[in-house]
Amino acid sequence: MTALALVLTALALPAPGGFSARVTNPYFPLRPGMRWVYRGVDEGKRQRNVVDVTDRVVVVAGAPCAVIHDRVFLDGHLAEETLDYYSQDARGTVWYFGEDTHTLDSHGRVISTEGSWRAGVDGARQGIYMPPHPRVGQRFQQEHYPGHAEDRFKVLGRHASVQTPFRDFRRRALLTEEWTPLEPGVRDRKWYVRGIGQVREASAKGPRERADLVSFQRR
Repeated sequence: MTALALVLTALALPAPGGFSARVTNPYFPLRPGMRWVYRGVDEGKRQRNVVDVTDRVVVVAGAPCAVIHDRVFLDGHLAEETLDYYSQDARGTVWYFGEDTHTLDSHGRVISTEGSWRAGVDGARQGIYMPPHPRVGQRFQQEHYPGHAEDRFKVLGRHASVQTPFRDFRRRALLTEEWTPLEPGVRDRKWYVRGIGQVREASAKGPRERADLVSFQRR
């Protein structure tokens, strides 16, 4: 897919009434009460990542969005806390409508909100986070906030194998690669499993980072 086609795909937005906070995409389900816990390493520090789907619904750019609470602990201290906003269209595509992110110091004080954005504010637009039927070679832009949030991804495979402390998945994972023009020397890979969501993230290029699923629960 050319860069122009990628942009045109992202611009094919449903009407505001065509979105729902009920996210049922099999590779990225977001039912209230779901929780994922990941463990790994981030540039030499022990990392624990806790992700919860809340009961809240927030309207962003006219669309009702599920609110996800994401906390990152480094060496036992809360280092980053984020609220993410996702909505699903009638075709099953999950759209990313923004995030409110806070970076904290070792004393729990907020030292940065860089990377925060919401569709409809300061020219930012929603992007595609997960298509309903991923195909190898597809590319999408997840974030459209130039200079601040520009994440993109490409589908690399639909039958990847991955081992995690939670479970081993043989030829069952969707494999993607993510990058952003804001960090040209960094590439990450993510593995998703139907009915669960993301089960692993690992750096392919750049600083050494890894996060493996250790626990997953539904309400």
